[in-house]
Amino acid sequence: MLTKKDEEVPIQVFGEHNLRNISAAKEVCKQLGIKGKDFYKAVATFRGAARRLELVQAGATSVVYKDFAHAPSKLRATAAALKQQFPQRRLVACLELHTFSSLNPAFLPQYAHCFDAPDVAVVYFNPHVLEHKRLPPLPPEAVAAAFARPDLRVFTNSVELAAFLQAQTWADTNLLLMTSGTFDGLDIAALAAEVAG
Repeated sequence: MLTKKDEEVPIQVFGEHNLRNISAAKEVCKQLGIKGKDFYKAVATFRGAARRLELVQAGATSVVYKDFAHAPSKLRATAAALKQQFPQRRLVACLELHTFSSLNPAFLPQYAHCFDAPDVAVVYFNPHVLEHKRLPPLPPEAVAAAFARPDLRVFTNSVELAAFLQAQTWADTNLLLMTSGTFDGLDIAALAAEVAG
């Protein structure tokens, strides 16, 4: 909800990052001469940017979101937004390292503490992608150390990742999948149906 004087305006997005963007958009619209009432009417229908915090499935006690996030700042903001939106639920968050920079050993330390918000944090990457991008091998231990989270789970096999996620207890627990890839063909719709169905 946004507050407009003494009136609340329902919105379809959440998270500090989205609220800051709405505030900036309001100021731009004001400068362009767009009236506040027109801005609030429009923002109430805004469902968010494509591939950002997309609701995959909602159930009685769980939701599954997919997000394009993979940069450290976006990872931090997205995970924190879900924890703030659903403070009474556990959050299982899974990130796929897929881009050249995210798989680069020199870049990995920038992920330190950006994945602290989830209750269960998982990172997945495919070693074949490293070969394809002509990057050196990346030991899972190095990934875990870079995130500076001792309980971080690192997977390099999508079948093992799927089994781990399917073995979780999903009552009062949300799932956040963050990737610019596909987790090597992970059937996200089927997984979402198990989690929130």
